[in-house]
Amino acid sequence: MRTDSVRQARSAGSIPGMPVVSDRCGHDGIEAAAVSEDGVISCGFPRCLAASQAGWSPVPDRIGGRGVIELKTATEIDRMREAGRVVAATLEAVRRHAQAGVSLAELDEVARAMIEQAGAKPAFLHYWPNWAPSPFPGVICTSVNDVVVHGIPGPYRLAEGDVVSIDCGASVDGWHGDAAVTFPIGPSTQQDRMLLETTQAALQDGIAAAVPGNRIGDVSRAIGVVGRSGGYGIPDLLGGHGIGRRMHEAPFVPNDGRAGQGTPLRPGMVLAIEPMLLTGGRDSFEYAADGWSLHTGDGTRSAHMEHTVAITEHGPRVLTIA
Repeated sequence: MRTDSVRQARSAGSIPGMPVVSDRCGHDGIEAAAVSEDGVISCGFPRCLAASQAGWSPVPDRIGGRGVIELKTATEIDRMREAGRVVAATLEAVRRHAQAGVSLAELDEVARAMIEQAGAKPAFLHYWPNWAPSPFPGVICTSVNDVVVHGIPGPYRLAEGDVVSIDCGASVDGWHGDAAVTFPIGPSTQQDRMLLETTQAALQDGIAAAVPGNRIGDVSRAIGVVGRSGGYGIPDLLGGHGIGRRMHEAPFVPNDGRAGQGTPLRPGMVLAIEPMLLTGGRDSFEYAADGWSLHTGDGTRSAHMEHTVAITEHGPRVLTIA
C-alpha cells in the first residue's frame, strides 16, 4: 500500500487510528545524520509518519523519541542477548506444541509459561499502540494462513495444512528481544514450502546487509530483491524496527527499498529485521474485525520471519537464536 493509497484510505476511514502521512516516506531515507557525544543518531529532518507511526510490527505511538536512535553498548547488547535466548526458547517450545487440534490459546499458554519460568516478562501482553482499539490480549501473536501479523491467540484449532506464524517478544531487566517464525502444520504444499523458504532467505539476506557502512535502505533492498524475485507481495507499511529498552524504537526498517538510502548503520544499533511476504503478489492488507489482525487483501497465504540483530564492528550479531 503506497503513501497515496494510505492517505486515501485514511480519509475514507478504513484504517482505524492511521495518521495522515507526510510526503516524505521512510523509503526515501535520510541523507545525513548527526551523532551526538552520547551516541545518539538524529534523523536530521522530521520523522516520516508513514514510516514511524504507520509502519507497524506493531510500531507504537511513542517510537524512539521522534526518530532518535540510541546506540547500545556491548554490555547492553549482551543483556539483550539474554532476552533473545528467552524468545528463542519460547518459540521452539511453541513450535513443538503446535500440532493439528491444538488451539492458538493453548500455544499462548505455552509461551506464557516459558517466559515466566525464565524470569522474563512478555512484551506483547497488554501492549496498546494508539491505532489499536484495545490492548493486545496475548503473550504471542498467532497468525494463521492469510493473517499477515498480529493474530490474536484464541479458540481456533490448528488443522493439517495450515501455515502459522508465531511472533514473540520478551524482556529481561528492561531489555527486549523480538523474533518470529512461520511453519506448516503437518504436510505442506510446494507453494507453501516456497513461501517459507523465500521468506527465510529474505531474512538471511537482510541480516547479511546489516553491517556498518551500509544504510537501512541496503537492508530493505536485500529483503525486497528476494521477495520480489519470487513474485511475492510485500506490505509497504509493515516492517522491522529498532529495539532496546522499548520494544519498538526508531528506525523503521521497510521490507523493500533503495540501496544506499536511509539511516546509516553504526555499531551499537539493534534492529528487529522481519520480512513478510504475501503469496498473491499484492502488497495490500486489511484489518480483521478484532482491530489487530491484518489479513492479505486477496485471501492468499503469507509468511513472517524475524530476528533481533545487533550491528557490530565485526558484522551482524543475531540475538534471538538458541
